[in-house]
Amino acid sequence: MLAKLLPVVMLLVGVGGGVGSGLLLAPKEPPEEAGSHEEKPDDDHAAVDEGADGEKSVTEFVKLNNQFVIPIIRDERVASLVVLSLSLETRVPMNDAVFNREPKLRDSFLQVLFDHANMGGFNGSFTDAEMLDVLRRSLRDVARRELGSEVENVLITDISRQDT
Repeated sequence: MLAKLLPVVMLLVGVGGGVGSGLLLAPKEPPEEAGSHEEKPDDDHAAVDEGADGEKSVTEFVKLNNQFVIPIIRDERVASLVVLSLSLETRVPMNDAVFNREPKLRDSFLQVLFDHANMGGFNGSFTDAEMLDVLRRSLRDVARRELGSEVENVLITDISRQDT
């Protein structure tokens, strides 16, 4: 009987200890100030940075919905597939603008990605910092052309190559 009861007791002690630790170590949220009208980011994809002049600016990250799949062609056949996920870093909240223009933005991004692939950018050590910097700059230029200068950067949040 004791042999069957001991695992249950140990489980309860472990769960209780975990819950207690979680409550004890949970971050304390500061109380909201009454009458505060300071603009705050409305989701987990924004950060507030304080510039050198003490002025606060909101940086927002907008993740594009779907991955980009780029075929790598060798000898007139698909030799590899590169799969990327991209996000935009913007200086102002631009979720609506990005998603309203997403089809056009995706088309422009795909053209840049196909050009990069055709120039051999995804061959060999395709994750080399210099190669990715060239790609990021090209994507950023396209994003600024489509959405405006509020686009700070294009982030490559995931990249992989699958050889066939």
